[in-house]
Amino acid sequence: MFEERRRGMKKADVGVAAYVLAAFIMMIVPIPKGLLDVLLACNIAIAFTILFGSMFSKEVLDMSFFPTMLLFTTIFRISLNISSTRLILTTGDPGEVVATFGNYVGAGNLVVGSIIFIILILVQFMVINKGSERVAEVTARFTLDAMPGKQMAIDADLNTGAITDAEAKRRRDKIQEEANFFGSMDGAVKYVKGDATAGLIITFVNIIGGIATGMIWQDMEIMDALQKYVILTIGDGLVSQIPSLLISLSTGILVTKGSKDADFGTVLIRQLFGIPKVLYLVGAVVAGLGIITPLPDLVFLTLGLIFIVVGRQIAATLETAQIEGEIDMEEAAAEEIRAPENVNSLLQVDPIELEFGYGIIPLADVNQGGDLLDRVVMIRRQIALELGTVVPIIRLRDNIQLNPNQYIIKIKGIQVSEGEILFDHYMAMNPGYVEEEITGIPTFEPSFHLPAIWITEGQRERAESMGYTVVDPPSIIATHLTEIIRQYISELLTRQDVQNLVNNLKETNPSLVDELVPKLLGLGEVQKVLQNLLKEGISIRDLLTIFETLADYASTTRDTDILTEYVRQSLKRAISSRFFPSNETSSVVTLDPKLEQEIMGSVKQTENGAYLTLDPEKTKAIMASVGSEIAKLENLGKNPIIITSPIVRMYFKRLTEDYYKDLIVVSYNEIEGSIELQSVGMVTA
Repeated sequence: MFEERRRGMKKADVGVAAYVLAAFIMMIVPIPKGLLDVLLACNIAIAFTILFGSMFSKEVLDMSFFPTMLLFTTIFRISLNISSTRLILTTGDPGEVVATFGNYVGAGNLVVGSIIFIILILVQFMVINKGSERVAEVTARFTLDAMPGKQMAIDADLNTGAITDAEAKRRRDKIQEEANFFGSMDGAVKYVKGDATAGLIITFVNIIGGIATGMIWQDMEIMDALQKYVILTIGDGLVSQIPSLLISLSTGILVTKGSKDADFGTVLIRQLFGIPKVLYLVGAVVAGLGIITPLPDLVFLTLGLIFIVVGRQIAATLETAQIEGEIDMEEAAAEEIRAPENVNSLLQVDPIELEFGYGIIPLADVNQGGDLLDRVVMIRRQIALELGTVVPIIRLRDNIQLNPNQYIIKIKGIQVSEGEILFDHYMAMNPGYVEEEITGIPTFEPSFHLPAIWITEGQRERAESMGYTVVDPPSIIATHLTEIIRQYISELLTRQDVQNLVNNLKETNPSLVDELVPKLLGLGEVQKVLQNLLKEGISIRDLLTIFETLADYASTTRDTDILTEYVRQSLKRAISSRFFPSNETSSVVTLDPKLEQEIMGSVKQTENGAYLTLDPEKTKAIMASVGSEIAKLENLGKNPIIITSPIVRMYFKRLTEDYYKDLIVVSYNEIEGSIELQSVGMVTA
């Protein structure tokens, strides 16, 4: 099967090459008149093929090679013109096709033939070519200008889950192909315009050359030479300009057609004769002209009656189609009720969902000026740059069961957070140093639960001048969604995501990936290490360093917690820059060495990992000490950071994470030597 298709493709390639080669051969080598008749007939057939192909193609990309066709057919047509000119001037007999066009189409009359030829040239050059050139130029410009908007629309559909990655890629490729096509058409139309100009010049030269040939070498009178050679030249011009006119018409059809997923003829007839009211009016006007004016009444009355009858038939067809459509809809609804439920569709769980009440719909509707979809795209890009992982598709949907201004965020189908906004208000937050109060509706910022006030549009400028931080509703939702994604990003990292990361790294570092996965660590173990890093807000973007470290230590231990600590120490530059500003002294809390020893003494190792066996009262005392020390840092306006020894860090973090989710626990080996630290307290028990 494949071999047959390959042979077919080779035959097509040979045929195209022979078509182009024949054009150049005819420019150089004289050909007999019989062969010229065959080639002229083929040229006319190809022109009709292109015309009908342009008419009945469903969209412009079905004729994506049309600019190349224009070039090839133009060269072939010019070579035929050269061959026929050679025969006219040398033998006076260019074959039956040229003679027939000159005598039959031109009525064997010099004046009539000349007028018809001039009219054809004028129609092609001034009407069709000129219009096609302008339309191609404008279409190319508008297609290129519309590309960014179309790309954003595809990204929005992709982020809402309306289309798949494959469909998004197909649409992007189609947009790019359309831009390339119309850009090429803008230049290819110049071929057709130049061909018409060349045909006019060649005809003029042939007339002068034919008269000179007849008078000088054949001793003909000037009128005899004029009659013979002008008729032949006009026939030659007609036989080349008619195919040229057909291809010019094809060009105009294609560039004015746009992208329509329907047949040209069907759409054209339906749009032109598909409204009964229009046909009634046309029939009445035409019949009225036949009655009132001296125009032939039989012709106009008959034509008017035909329009009215056709309009009535179309109206009856539309009524029948409407009734059938209603019946089909009722049957489909009944069939839907009777059909067994498709349970498989209910098993799908979206990784991230943002549901909102109907009052928030304008924020997500692009047609109403909403930019929430664009912000969702930016969230995915921001997380990718910040944490080095790809956020799954965020599905946005309205939920009429929610309050109008309420929204909820779900992770894997479970609600994890919610918020409420006022659509036409702004949220003003006091950064801590503004003493003057502003009137509004008290509320809490949903991301960090800070006190805030809802204010109106008219109060916004005054609040900003007073020092308040003023945020619009889309920014509130986007910030809340971003914080939730950061909080749960470790859960959202799947094995397939890790495999994609591994594949990307393998393109540049194949030896490292081959050494580590799956020889030293399985994909699931690599996933655990990356999840441990993301859980504490550590970026995995530097995947090369992470894999290098895992390859160094995986031969000695496969404990993912211990491997995570080794990786963290390799990423100390990134950790230091994230938690400790380089241009100032950072305030931290340390851990009592005695407490560190107690914690290590309570560690129990099992096949499933290590766990702590601290006494509950001891744990309670430690948490109380941690709480008081964190309060000191928060009073100073600092992040809650506790420094421990490397061996204790992961166990102390595990001990405190259920009590203080935002607590940052860093070991001494994860801090750059240039960082200046100041201890403001110590956790004891």
